[in-house]
Amino acid sequence: MYLDPIKQPGPERGGAASHQAAQAGIEAIYRLTEADRQAVDRLIRQRLRSDVVLINQLGSYIINSGGKRLRPVLLLLSARAFGYQGQQHVQLAAVVEFIHTATLLHDDVVDASELRRGKETANAIWGNEASVLVGDFLYSRAFQMMVETGSMRVMEILAEATNVIAEGEVLQLMNCNDPDTTEAAYLEVIRFKTAKLFEAAAQLGPVLCDASAEATVAMARFGMHLGTAFQLIDDVLDYSASSEEIGKNIGDDLAEGKPTLPLIHAMREGSTEQARLIRQAIERGGREHIDAVVQAIVDTGAIGYTAEAARKEAENALIQLDILPDSPYKQALAALARFSVDRSY
Repeated sequence: MYLDPIKQPGPERGGAASHQAAQAGIEAIYRLTEADRQAVDRLIRQRLRSDVVLINQLGSYIINSGGKRLRPVLLLLSARAFGYQGQQHVQLAAVVEFIHTATLLHDDVVDASELRRGKETANAIWGNEASVLVGDFLYSRAFQMMVETGSMRVMEILAEATNVIAEGEVLQLMNCNDPDTTEAAYLEVIRFKTAKLFEAAAQLGPVLCDASAEATVAMARFGMHLGTAFQLIDDVLDYSASSEEIGKNIGDDLAEGKPTLPLIHAMREGSTEQARLIRQAIERGGREHIDAVVQAIVDTGAIGYTAEAARKEAENALIQLDILPDSPYKQALAALARFSVDRSY
């Protein structure tokens, strides 16, 4: 029997009404940014083209596989919230999406993943070698496009972000199959591996507008808190949503031996037997004891604990928006923070 704690009534994540409000919020964001997003999509398709057929095939497959495009949307909203009227925000939104897509290709190879966003992963179709090399192409194309902006500050932010993400990947690899990973160490992985690109995307808005250092720092913090909240809810959904909702196999993190926050909390608060079982599952990987592990997560309130940690991150993100004048774009950024914790996929 597979338990479904998110869908059970209770205070942990606000229930169906919150999910519906989050969905309405993201749909409003997409409407607000429709023209900019279409421009980004056109540019992505244009700059994805290569004389190498396999790059076109594999790159198009992953780019068009149904992602939420939250990072480029975040950049577009941030730029517009500061009154930006040029076109470089479109270029940089495409750069951010290329960097993100490259990390997905490499992640799926490292994790031996077979499903992402409800579809077969690129490495499952074309093999690991092709996925790694096309990921490298996307990284290098992203850097070509950065240079075209002519802004050393833009290149500095994105080059640092790319380097930190790589460090996060290595940190995560070091933590795999290690049941002694602490909550602090795990949060560091999140901030390096996931939240750093959110931080860069949010920060580039005020940078494009030559806004104050105070505004740039505030938006960087907004992105960091938003990205952390987003990943923590991903951790929640890995043990509580359906495969159809999240587009990957339930318990993938456990199968890969990743000690995420729900597992860390359940080991800390559970019985001796529950802690032993979870330690063993992390060390060995796989889904052999998934029902017992999920039961331990439910018994210890690990879903609620992780969701509350995400909510605090989202609240810290919202505080940073005080730097902005009121506008539909500021309201959309706030809605994005709420969506990060109230979503069901």
